[in-house]
Amino acid sequence: MGRYTFRLPDIGEGIAEAEIVAWHVKVGDTVEEDGRLADMMTDKATVEMESPVSGKVIEVAGDAGDVIAIGSPLVVIEVEGAGNEEGDGPSGSGAQAVEPARPAPPELAEAPVAETPPAPVPAPAMERQQAAPPPPAPEPVAAPPPASHAKVLASPAVRKRAADLGIDLGEVRPAEDGRVRHGDLDAFLAYNAAGGFRPAGRKGKDEHVRVIGLRRRIAENMAASKRHIPHFAYVEEYDVTALEEARAQLNAARGERPRLTMLPFLITAICRLLPDFPMLNAHYDDEAGVVRRHGSVHLGIAAQTPAGLMVPVIRDAQDRNLWQLAAEIARLGAAARDGSAKSSELSGSTLTVTSLGPMGGVATTPVINRPEVAIIGPNRIVERPMFVKDASGIERIEKRKLMNISMSCDHRVVDGWDAASFAQELKTLIETPALLLVS
Repeated sequence: MGRYTFRLPDIGEGIAEAEIVAWHVKVGDTVEEDGRLADMMTDKATVEMESPVSGKVIEVAGDAGDVIAIGSPLVVIEVEGAGNEEGDGPSGSGAQAVEPARPAPPELAEAPVAETPPAPVPAPAMERQQAAPPPPAPEPVAAPPPASHAKVLASPAVRKRAADLGIDLGEVRPAEDGRVRHGDLDAFLAYNAAGGFRPAGRKGKDEHVRVIGLRRRIAENMAASKRHIPHFAYVEEYDVTALEEARAQLNAARGERPRLTMLPFLITAICRLLPDFPMLNAHYDDEAGVVRRHGSVHLGIAAQTPAGLMVPVIRDAQDRNLWQLAAEIARLGAAARDGSAKSSELSGSTLTVTSLGPMGGVATTPVINRPEVAIIGPNRIVERPMFVKDASGIERIEKRKLMNISMSCDHRVVDGWDAASFAQELKTLIETPALLLVS
């Protein structure tokens, strides 16, 4: 039998280390060639490590959440025949190793075996009784008092209902026969409604959850963003009644094309305006003290996935029409949720849009996706009465669809005037959707 040490390979250009997100094996498991070993996460993506050999796992380098350097031992596998590093020591700190049996040193093996000393002669029974006093008799334990409703006559269904409601049947006065019925429970509840006999909720469990993998990356990025960037927020209200009507008409005639949501319209409006507001489509390099304005709009779309928040990127969003944007949003969202998104599709955004859809709240203050300098968050659509001027200029009350759009900006790069001017230009395009459909 030999030992095969599998070292963490170079899994990306410029990557020096990776975090163990999850183990698929443990010490003592048998793994087949190409079998799953562990999921490793870098700054760019999560990569699945596969075993190059078949054998028994005898060491693993750490727990989920530990960071391993490229080239360090990840797993040691016992294989048939000679391994690649026979006699190699433990694979690093935190390794869980199974120590092989070692032969005894020659000097110990040849040493004479000492004779077993004679067992002590037991003392007579009387002496043993006098030497060890009898243990004190245990104190009687009081029996728990019987439940107050143990002697109450009631059917099993009534007893279960009372237990679910938290009612002691001994406190319920039966109407007849001394037997508690459902009607007696109803009367008890009616006269004791203020007692709150149904529990307010159920008790959860205390947990300690280690912050690892994508959740740790999110925590680190958000903390760095709030620590380094002086955020300011700007919120404006938009009348999207006409836009929603146009969207419904386009969807009714979409054929095989993807269904349009609000996002493709918003992205189109943003891309239309950014050439006039280049300070919003930029990165701020803290160390170099340089603002890099981008000509292309690589728009990040914040997406919630089972693993946490991810930001897939629509490359060159300014070159796509409404239908192409809708298709790319759907494709990237599905790839982020099922874990098939490539690292190039999850990095390089120049501006981010974050939307919670119907749960978007009235207003939000989203955290900027560093090193970007702005993030835009559409909120949910609500219907409210508003004063609207008709063709003759007379105001009348109409039910309108309204939506707030929130912006967070880096005050080192974006002034309040810039944000307000952009929001007002955006308001014109959103409230006049015909402008979005002409070149």
